[in-house]
This record gives sequence, C-alpha cells and structure tokens, in this order.
Amino acid sequence: MGRIEATNLSKTYGAKRAVDDLSFTVEPGVVTGFLGPNGAGKSTTMRLMLGLDHGGGRTLFDGKPYSRLTHPMRHVGAVLEAKAFHPTRTARNHLLMLAAANGIPRQRVDEVLEYVGLSDVAGKKPRTFSLGMGQRLGLACALLGDPHTLILDEPANGLDPQGITWLRNFLKTYASTGKTVFVSSHLLAEMGLMADRLVVIGRGRLIASGAVDDFVRSASRTTVTVRTPQPDRLVEALRAAHAGVQPAPDGALMVTGPDQAKVGELAFSAGVVLHELSTRTATLEEAFLEATGGSEEYIAQIGGPPGPPGAAGQFGAPGQFVPSGGAPGQFGPPGGPPGQYAAPGQYPPPGQYGAPGQHGAPGQHGAPGQHQGPPPASSSSAGGNR
Repeated sequence: MGRIEATNLSKTYGAKRAVDDLSFTVEPGVVTGFLGPNGAGKSTTMRLMLGLDHGGGRTLFDGKPYSRLTHPMRHVGAVLEAKAFHPTRTARNHLLMLAAANGIPRQRVDEVLEYVGLSDVAGKKPRTFSLGMGQRLGLACALLGDPHTLILDEPANGLDPQGITWLRNFLKTYASTGKTVFVSSHLLAEMGLMADRLVVIGRGRLIASGAVDDFVRSASRTTVTVRTPQPDRLVEALRAAHAGVQPAPDGALMVTGPDQAKVGELAFSAGVVLHELSTRTATLEEAFLEATGGSEEYIAQIGGPPGPPGAAGQFGAPGQFVPSGGAPGQFGPPGGPPGQYAAPGQYPPPGQYGAPGQHGAPGQHGAPGQHQGPPPASSSSAGGNR
C-alpha cells in the first residue's frame, strides 16, 4: 500500500532541462530521502509528481495518478512550501476549510493541531508564524486525511533541534506502520539518521537509487586505519599489494584499496605488530559530495585566501585543512583545482597532509563544492485542491 512509481518525468524551462527522463520508485514501510544539489530539480520533480507542473512522464500512487484520486488528502499528504496559507485565515480555519473539502471530520483538525504542537496558536493567523511554525502547520495539513503517503519538501527548514528530532522520530514511526514517506532535505547528517533508502539526482537526472548503506559504501573514501610501531615495514608490504597508503597527522596509516581483513593478513605476513586496525566508512555527506561532484549548478568559493606559496599547512578540525596564513578551507571534489582532493593512494610530502588518501598543494585550500497517537494525512500544503 502506498507505492509510488515515477516514470520518465521531464520538464523544460526555455532551454533548460530541469528534469530529464527521471524514473524511480518509492516503497512503503521505509523513509526514502530525496537528495540533490541546489538546482538539481527536486522541487520540480515533486510538483510533477502531484500534477502541479505540466511536463512529460507520469507518477502513479498505488496505480493511479494524483489527479484521479478521490479526496486526495486521504491518500497523499504533501507539503511543498512552508507557508502556503491565506494570510487572513487562522490556522484552525485553514484546516477546517481543507477538512470540509475532503470530507474529513472537524474533530480531526484539533487532533492534528495538538499533534504538531500548535494548539495554543490555533486562533492566530499564519502570517505571524515563524518559518518553523509554518512547517508544523504544513505538516498538520498533510496529516489531516490520515494518508498512506507523505511527500515533504525540506520539512526540517526552520525547525529547532528539538523539532528536528521530533520530525525524524515521527517520520520513521509513520513509515514503520507500512506507509510511504518521500522527503527531501539538505541536512545530510539528519538524512543519514532518518532515511532508509535514497533517490539522488543531479541536473534533473538520476544518479543513484537504493539503500543508504549501499550508497555510503560505494564512496571511495572508505579507508582502513592502522597503527603500528613498524610503519615502514607495513607501508612496504601494503604498496607491494598495490594498496594506497597515507600517513595521518596522529601517526596512523590510512589505507585505501584492501579491506580491513586483507590489511590484517598483509601485516601478519610481514611480521608487523598492530596496535589498531579499524575501518572508517565514508559519511553520507562525503558519499553525496563524491556522487554529485559533477552535477552542481551553483558553485561558491568558500574559505580564506591561500597562504604563502610553499608554506607548510596546519591541521585544523577534522575534515578541514588550515592553510598557513589563511582561514580554514574545505576540501573540494576529486579532480578540482589545487588544494582539492587528489586521486586516492597518493603520498604527500611531510607536513602537508590532506584527508586520507588525498592531498592538495601545500598552503592552499580548495573550494567545497515517539510518534504517539495516530499518524495523519495528506495532499499538498494547500490541500488537495492546489
């Protein structure tokens, strides 16, 4: 119940192909995250799915397009804008209007207002609401018809940490009842905690679709950390096995290529004593940046000016490289200009180490490229009549 099938979705604005022959499925029972850089076409895709934009392809909700659903708020709850409300209608009256249009009992309005924490401001007009309060009212609209499917575009925007935690727990519980959740977000750390599966797009095209763990494991930044009192002997053995070896600032060796078991076997064969042998898996953020590095529409330059040529860099916070005489710069994607990630397995000169298996030019930096009670309902934030 609640399976979404999007097939050959496409949308063109003038000469720009915003969504390009995009197909994917969203299964019930799990939270599916929808990721992509700015301008990738996420919001346009969601509008196409709900029939709010004209374009190519089709989307079926349990075998039917959204336009053919009777009382759509009872089937699909969607929030595409945080504050799509009439400025002079109170929050409660806005929900009452949607309930009347979709044959939903009036008492359901008070239930969802209490559920999202807006009972105390039910008589106020949404134009006075903060962004976070607007997000909560939008979610109340989506939950009004107790739908089997939720489609949410950046629902965590404007929420405080407690609100984000509440939203995560709610969506996971909602999906665990066999319902479908399709949610976009730029908060990758939060998506890593919330989502079970991902649909990743770039420039309107599908990049990846599948389980979060599989997507993260596919990133090349997964490394094996080794500590040994005999580093020279181990480096020789690893290089003979065509492994990439990179010294870390704290004296450990970062190995790319062979897995943890293979590294242990190579160390044993070489008679090397190990004090640590562990695997560092790439984060969702690192895997996302690697997968979408060539699909960015808008690339900003971040960080301070480069340090003096040839000056040794300093180590800053994890994942950052502090150039001598400059502000902390972030690593960019593979193949970028000087200071961004080089190919895995390179061995930088002493004193200028970058992230494991990669280094940039000395002194430079690159550009970065629970739920309690019945879960509710439906349609776009403006209801089933948008």
